[in-house]
Amino acid sequence: MPELPDLAFLHANGFPPECYAPLFERLGASYHIHAMPMRPLWPGQNPRDLRDWHPLADDFLNYLDDQKLSLPFIVGHSFGAITALRAALRQPQRARALVLIDPVLFEPHIIFVWKLIHALGLAYKLHPLVAAALKRRRNFNNLDEAFKRFRRYEVFRYFSDDSLRAYLRGITQPAAGGGYELRYSPEWEARIYTTGISPDMELWRGLKGFPVPTLFLRGAETDTFSASAGRRVERSNPAIRVETIPQSTHLLAMERPEEIAQKIEQFFRDK
Repeated sequence: MPELPDLAFLHANGFPPECYAPLFERLGASYHIHAMPMRPLWPGQNPRDLRDWHPLADDFLNYLDDQKLSLPFIVGHSFGAITALRAALRQPQRARALVLIDPVLFEPHIIFVWKLIHALGLAYKLHPLVAAALKRRRNFNNLDEAFKRFRRYEVFRYFSDDSLRAYLRGITQPAAGGGYELRYSPEWEARIYTTGISPDMELWRGLKGFPVPTLFLRGAETDTFSASAGRRVERSNPAIRVETIPQSTHLLAMERPEEIAQKIEQFFRDK
């Protein structure tokens, strides 16, 4: 049998690669998946050392070198999608094709406001997701108890039970004193939130004439990659496709793994 093509995957903030197990199970028959744990999952890393997301693109390009991936398909979700896009803008010859799942790509007026917030040192106070991230529960007695608790949360309304259990396995690890603890620290999650967005006009400039075949997938109910941002992407580069997945949110990669896998396979076919 011919060797499977390589697919490099970059995860979302707070969602280690294992959270995507249902998606990977569906893609695994067609691709050799390389899911890089991003810097917040590396031992000994200090969140305060990260000033913006540019080093994450360096990390990814170094990972491609380390894994000897010369021309992989690349998929990213959320801030992982922005990292994938930034790396491909720097070195487009490294990417065979891209699928960007609900990227954290805001329109220029929001980038301008965020630049001002960042310059005034108010990011931790004004970002709407920081307080919830820092208050996140860090320890669980067992995963069945966690499942019952999380099953009630509105944010997981479109998760199947299998996807929710994969998410819980992905975000936790056994704790030294028993039970389970978060793998991805709330401090890192908050730091990722507060260090993005402000440099992102370079992404809009780079999309014009971007030569790598690219598909954007967005959730119909997302609060991140808006419909108007999607239209701006298509105006910036008519060769880029933007598709909206019904009955899904920013977490569509975990809500609709079978459909997302099909979209990825269809787009990468013959690329």
